[in-house]
Amino acid sequence: MTLEITGRSAADIAVSVRRLIEQGALGPGDALPPVRTLADSLGVNRNTAVAAYRQLTQAGVVVTRGRGGTHVADRSPVAQEGFAVDSVLRDIATGNPDPALIPDPSRALANVVGAPVLYGEPVIDRRLEQWAREWMGADLAPERIELTITSGAGDAVERLLAQALVRDDAVALEDPCFLTSIHTVRVGGYRPVPVPIDDEGMTVDGLRAALDQGVRAVVCTPRAQNPTGAGLSAQRAADLRAVLLEHPYVLVIEDDHFSMLSRRPFHSIIGPEHRRWALVRSVSKFLGPDMCLAVTASDPDTAERLAMRLTPGTTWVSHLLQRLALALVTDPDVIADIEAAGAHYAERNRAFAARLTAAGVPVTAGDGLNLWVQLPVPARDVSEQLMRRGWLARPGEEFALAQTPAARGLRLTVHDLDEPDAERLATDLAAAVRAAGGRLVPAGSD
Repeated sequence: MTLEITGRSAADIAVSVRRLIEQGALGPGDALPPVRTLADSLGVNRNTAVAAYRQLTQAGVVVTRGRGGTHVADRSPVAQEGFAVDSVLRDIATGNPDPALIPDPSRALANVVGAPVLYGEPVIDRRLEQWAREWMGADLAPERIELTITSGAGDAVERLLAQALVRDDAVALEDPCFLTSIHTVRVGGYRPVPVPIDDEGMTVDGLRAALDQGVRAVVCTPRAQNPTGAGLSAQRAADLRAVLLEHPYVLVIEDDHFSMLSRRPFHSIIGPEHRRWALVRSVSKFLGPDMCLAVTASDPDTAERLAMRLTPGTTWVSHLLQRLALALVTDPDVIADIEAAGAHYAERNRAFAARLTAAGVPVTAGDGLNLWVQLPVPARDVSEQLMRRGWLARPGEEFALAQTPAARGLRLTVHDLDEPDAERLATDLAAAVRAAGGRLVPAGSD
């Protein structure tokens, strides 16, 4: 392979590698020669080979893995959230809220009219900003808050990473991880560093190890972690803040996507002395995915850089949408509906967890729209068995960054199942575990 790469300058070497990739001689994941080997074979200075690989890395063509070498970037698609297309199976993998529990915006639409917004005007609706400052300020020191509006949490995280990182920078992600975060990091050309999680969220040792590897950003879900439903305890959050004390300039992004629906208190890993941080809260889980709006509170420098990527005339969020969101979240009836929806999701997940535990598959319900089922056998085998029984579930491998026990899980969306379907799914899932070679655990046993 080394002899097929040609060129005397960094640019020519980079072009040669790209040509090999385009022709199919090099495929996703294939290793490139070590820098010294390549330089010796081409008769060029080692710095020339380094510069060629740097060009390829910055272009997203290759990725570096430290001592693991340089490899052709994997451009295969990442699994996406939502309904499966054209499936005849009962989809229990959607991650969607119940449409019956999304507030009807019809009445609120009458309140969104107002003066037209022109180029050069503030990107945030003044009244929404006032409301959002109180909403975010309840969990952060008010004097530290600068607000930005984006088109959803995924948009906010993408822009936050882009304003702080360059390709091949390392980003700490929870493992298992939210699919959108995996996709964002891959498309951005960043290097994901997995941080294991348990029932209390990110582990302290995992975050410390990621920081030791030089991560420049950390993406954390403080509650209703997707896919597991884990949430930070007060003690875990304090321990993580202590670890971050020595890294005040690492960008910490908290994605509190479930916010108003959560049954758990909010605990932040952002300490009072941390210099680069952002708290993101979307409205999509309680007002509906089509309400593409999120509020980001951050330190002033991060807010300024983020705002530069939301210049009026290009990518600011529609003020009509902002006014509609405000009209909904300030309506007492809508607030009551959101509270009832949060209680419904929690109750349905608890009920199914109890049903599944009684069937021999022990489960503890977390927070959020989904239920995470840890399995004694590979999740892919169980999901295949479920398909034979008419169910479509998401295996843990789709959310895993590393081949750890976290990959042995299923994420189920069960809050919309009626009682007969819930009973049938519990029975079929227990049978699927047994057919995949797993042992069922009798109810009440340790």
